[in-house]
Amino acid sequence: MSTHGWTLLAAYSVVLLLLAFPLGRYIATVMEGRLPLAGRIESALYRLCGVKADSEMGWLQYALAILVFNALGVLAVYALQRLQIWLPLNPQGMANVTPDSSFNTAISFVTNTNWQGYGGETTMSYLTQMLGLAVQNFLSAATGIVVVVALIRGFARHTAKSIGNAWVDLTRVTLWILLPISFVYGLFLVQQGVVQNFNAYKDVKTLEAVHYQEAKSGPDGQPLKNEKGEPVMEDKSTDTQTLAMGPVASQEAIKMLGTNGGGFFNANSAHPFENPTALSNFVQMLSIFLIPAALCFTFGRMVQDQRQGWSVLIAMFVLFLAGAIGAMHFEQIGNPQLKALGVDQAPSALQAGGNMEGKEVRFGIADSALFATITTDASCGAVNAMHDSFTPLGGMIPMVNMQLGEVVFGGVGTGLYGMLVFAILAVFIAGLMIGRTPEYLGKKIESYEMKMTSIAILVTPLLVLAGTAIAVMSEAGRAGIANPGVHGFSEVLYALTSAANNNGSAFAGLSANTPFYNVLLAVAMWFGRFGVIVPVLAIAGSLAAKKRIAVTEGTMPTHGPLFVVLLLGTVLLVGLLNYVPALALGPIVEHLMLWK
Repeated sequence: MSTHGWTLLAAYSVVLLLLAFPLGRYIATVMEGRLPLAGRIESALYRLCGVKADSEMGWLQYALAILVFNALGVLAVYALQRLQIWLPLNPQGMANVTPDSSFNTAISFVTNTNWQGYGGETTMSYLTQMLGLAVQNFLSAATGIVVVVALIRGFARHTAKSIGNAWVDLTRVTLWILLPISFVYGLFLVQQGVVQNFNAYKDVKTLEAVHYQEAKSGPDGQPLKNEKGEPVMEDKSTDTQTLAMGPVASQEAIKMLGTNGGGFFNANSAHPFENPTALSNFVQMLSIFLIPAALCFTFGRMVQDQRQGWSVLIAMFVLFLAGAIGAMHFEQIGNPQLKALGVDQAPSALQAGGNMEGKEVRFGIADSALFATITTDASCGAVNAMHDSFTPLGGMIPMVNMQLGEVVFGGVGTGLYGMLVFAILAVFIAGLMIGRTPEYLGKKIESYEMKMTSIAILVTPLLVLAGTAIAVMSEAGRAGIANPGVHGFSEVLYALTSAANNNGSAFAGLSANTPFYNVLLAVAMWFGRFGVIVPVLAIAGSLAAKKRIAVTEGTMPTHGPLFVVLLLGTVLLVGLLNYVPALALGPIVEHLMLWK
């Protein structure tokens, strides 16, 4: 690793902790209803919407409210895409999106996945981007936060029949956490150079003409072909370039803060209109982890034991640092085949300058590898480099980050409740080892909690591995693979991993905007999201109803180094073990072939 890499990683970690601690306390204040002057505004909104704010919900009612709320979001985003040609704020006259792509995109943004099988600036109108995609960036992020708050209440309460009110929680998260921070963040991005307007796309003169070839068309508009059946090409040149405009900064802010990741432009955070400077790049990386890290402190405050939050945060940090150092290392080593071909003349055995393929030259290897690690740790999916061009092991690290269950900080809310599910499993395993009923935060972990925990942990591996098998065994699935062989398998495995774990990044060599992949990935995204949320809320309801038991000499501490090690071991062994055979068929084999 370079000196710049070490410095960047250290600065990032320090700034993140300095910002996350006060934000975590603020989130706890908001969710406990102790924010001054907020009550009057909230009361007016609840009266307007007919919400009974004082009426709390049991876990099943809470889960149904979340499911219905998100299902309505799918319908709204789908309708906007299918009708956008007739709606306002469409200066480029973008056509209606196809049914399968609209279906995939609607589920993608509602589930906080933000997988994109389309080019944003060539597909979506300004209205669709704002009213559909940006709104769901707020609401899907709020959904993740309220679910983890409900789980925390399950630990904090005792002999209670309720875990909160879903409508109140969603209102508070959106109104007092996501909106204010996004507003300030959006102004910062505009100052850095991110565009924010409703202008039509602009044609600008380039410094020199660009020469290219284009297929010739006949009078009927169809491509002309020669006697061999090949398209007839004609030489063309142009000295103009079309620059896409739009309300980018407002969407970019919540895209990063809510760990959404869907880019306004196809190039995502490698595009200079989304990520113009080194400072904006650092702040974007910082904002991805900000709320997930802060929620660890929220957890400690709400259960009245800050040590519990620190133990979870430390476990997350260990996994994050291991992945970041590994990704930077493997990308800095580069491709050994270049030296064998005589292309790389450097005296070292390593590639001179490292693997710059697919990297944005403004940021380089360290910033790109760190961004890739953060965005896949946090179920964000925003990218500033092409993950498909990473070295085999460098690309495997983002894939493994997702396969761990998106618990290394994870998405806003989803990362913490995923890690708490692993914590429940860890204390259960420890209880079996010492022959004692497992306890966590004063609550006995019994058969019901373990059944729900098993569902929450196993649902995503089932979706990923079954989906990958279906894709590689079907003609429609193989048709989208641009790189046959082990790398093509990695592309499919990465896509299903990203979808089921609600990340949204891609090995973009896979052509996934087809009816087959749009439907397959949409199913993986929906059940990967709510197949975990429902059992987590069931655990919350069960724990809230339990009595709190006293701490005794036989109680295993869940805030010390021993528990952190146990938690790390559980995440690695249980979370990753399901995927080892699939990884062996993809990136591991590719690494061995590269270095043979």
